[in-house]
Amino acid sequence: MKYKKEEIMWLLGVLLCLMGVNGQYEWQARDPFDEVSRAMKKINKDNCEIQHVGDLYLPDDAVSHLPDIKDINVNPVFPNRTQLIHLHNMALNRGFYWSYILQSRFIRPTINDTYDPGMMYYLLSTVADVSTNMHVNASAVYFSPNMSYSSSYRGFFNKTFPRFAPRTFRADDFNDPIHLERISTLNTFTVHDLGAVNPDTSSDYTSDYYRINEWYKKWLPDKVSERHDTKTTYQIEIRYANNTNETYTFHGPPGADENPGPVKWTRPYFDCGRSNRWMVAAVVPIADIYPRHTGFRHIEYPTYTAVSVVEMDFERIDINQCPPGLGNNGANKFADTARCKKETTECEPLHGWGFRRGAYQCRCRPGYRQPLQVRRPYLGEIVERATAEQYYNGFDCTKIGWIQKMPVQWEKSQPYIRNLVLDRHREYLNATYGPASLKQPKINIHRVLDFILNMNKDNCRRWRKEELQLDGGIMFGAEEFFQNEAKMALRLANFISAFLQVSDPKEVYSGKRVADKPLTEDQMIGETLAIVLSNTRIWSAGTYWDRNKFTNRTLFAPYAYKKIPSPRKLNIEDLARLNKTDEVYLNKPWFLFLKQRWASNFDNLEKYYMKIRIRFNETGETTRKYEHFPNYYRGAKLEHGYWTAPYYDCDGKVPMWKIDYIAPFFGWDSLKVKLEFKGVVAVSMDMLKLDINQCPDKYYVPNTFKDTNKCDAKTSYCVPILGRGFETGGYKCECKQGFEYPFEDPITYYDGQLVEAEFSNLVDNNETRFNMFKCRLAGASSTQASIITILLLIFVTFGIYGR
Repeated sequence: MKYKKEEIMWLLGVLLCLMGVNGQYEWQARDPFDEVSRAMKKINKDNCEIQHVGDLYLPDDAVSHLPDIKDINVNPVFPNRTQLIHLHNMALNRGFYWSYILQSRFIRPTINDTYDPGMMYYLLSTVADVSTNMHVNASAVYFSPNMSYSSSYRGFFNKTFPRFAPRTFRADDFNDPIHLERISTLNTFTVHDLGAVNPDTSSDYTSDYYRINEWYKKWLPDKVSERHDTKTTYQIEIRYANNTNETYTFHGPPGADENPGPVKWTRPYFDCGRSNRWMVAAVVPIADIYPRHTGFRHIEYPTYTAVSVVEMDFERIDINQCPPGLGNNGANKFADTARCKKETTECEPLHGWGFRRGAYQCRCRPGYRQPLQVRRPYLGEIVERATAEQYYNGFDCTKIGWIQKMPVQWEKSQPYIRNLVLDRHREYLNATYGPASLKQPKINIHRVLDFILNMNKDNCRRWRKEELQLDGGIMFGAEEFFQNEAKMALRLANFISAFLQVSDPKEVYSGKRVADKPLTEDQMIGETLAIVLSNTRIWSAGTYWDRNKFTNRTLFAPYAYKKIPSPRKLNIEDLARLNKTDEVYLNKPWFLFLKQRWASNFDNLEKYYMKIRIRFNETGETTRKYEHFPNYYRGAKLEHGYWTAPYYDCDGKVPMWKIDYIAPFFGWDSLKVKLEFKGVVAVSMDMLKLDINQCPDKYYVPNTFKDTNKCDAKTSYCVPILGRGFETGGYKCECKQGFEYPFEDPITYYDGQLVEAEFSNLVDNNETRFNMFKCRLAGASSTQASIITILLLIFVTFGIYGR
């Protein structure tokens, strides 16, 4: 009987699977990574509709170390989870905004019309969520049945859409006729109203037949029973431009101190029939007072009427293959799948690899050192690609035979040794205090930090304004560390740009549909508030409109701020009320800089394309193309914004050392001929949350604290440690190639905080161990010697002298 070549290869594949081998080489046994990878490859856009619903989801622990709002300000956020943090904050941002704006009708006069935003506001809002961050793949707002009010249809007062779900996802525009270059720009977005379907069908996102709607069922439908005051309230104190005050309370998502918190996470799921990718979503509820306009306030109660869902591609989330341990606990599907040799090495995760093997490095365990020919820890990707011979004969560390004990009795350093050390650090001989410590050729980092950390609202007026403006090198790393916060400002700036360029309030449509009204004060106040409420690192935010650019207002600048990281009470005021020359925001340096930068040439702005499909009518049985299809808008990128140098905000609402990021937004001029600068969105962050990098770097890198570490340069090198904050010692001294860590210790390096503390003892001529923080030459693995070697040495010695 003859077999075809394809059948033979198929049988061989089955046999290999039965043998339990699924890695790159035969020595690699099948592990959970192979199981998840196989489950993902099993589903595609052609067969997902006929697969079992359980196969459309991956296990809960496929995404480990999910951000928890209760933990964000307690433990440092490491780089492999910064994008999940942004997903978390973006979902929270939209949850706060929609909750606020849906209830803001209570601070406005009662009219026979709805104050709710129109359909284009919803659609363009989701576009801005996705366009601002390359890691966000989709954003949506899903309303419960008959709970969505709209101002987009004539005669639609106090009526609801059966279903309403504006959603945007990033499209692959490689073969799109819009782009003749045939290059994937990732700047094309598919925008649909998923509520324009027949209810109770497989296309209805509220139905059980809609198999991937776990994000909907996380919070909806909200069953309010017995008590009607179960929704968290937030108090906003508003001060308007005419100096009138108002206190407004609205119901929003659960607070950070409640259980569960405001954000729930879905399992990884296959987005079947939509983007057709494996996604992970953050889900936040949206609250409203329902039902509306009954005339009987006692039967109107707060309830969750919708959810904000922000999604991310599962394949872009880093996995952790290291074994569980202190600081690496929690459910993790991929735990202990690293190939490090546990006898001599231990695993340390790396970031930026996504759903791939090898996102770790194998470091030597305490009591072991790297072989003399190895310079750095073994990279996981290299280990994973090794053959059996390479793996079993390499990737080991050598045992250190002579282990020293750290001395218990400390002594003062010998005078000549102390002078030798201080000669290398002459900035400590005649230290300069105050702002002058920042002007030295080589700074004394301890005196600089004394000046910065001891500044407060009581003593800041002792210094001139120029002395409270720090050098830009102080904020080294801020553009990366505060990138998520900058994206919050950029998101709002891009939304305003999109709305001003796409939505025309004077446009006339057929049928009952009407154009969206111009942006309102409440909408801008709500957007600004949402930035401050949703991100614990942002202490204030403002939306500053240029003169006569906001509807019916000469100046308009809502400015929100908070006094604690996760508040229930916020303040917001319109800075248009300030009329002194040095207080008017139009005269601020950052506003003038961006206005001059974008005075005429807009060619560098990014072009974002949208393919919008809206509902056919108010009942929404199907969708149709938007009148302008496809259309686009031009918006700023992250590098188009402006970072201020660090400064102490002595006269501000919350005095602290701040760093600001400002993003511009644009709209059409009065003739709709060309773009013009309309204003900026600014956010302020606490500079003291930054990590200080004391390690050496290139000569052109603008880092004030560069090369201020106290590692022994001959035997060790400096490696930054994340999460230490604005303090000295945020590094470790690793032994160089050919050297070893000599002490009995659970770590294999000298901790920077300990090194800095002992160096301070040496400077003050106190008892210190600073001179012992050096690596030892790795000359031998032990103090033992072979008897053959000793005898050979004796014979050679006597042979020479016996002649």
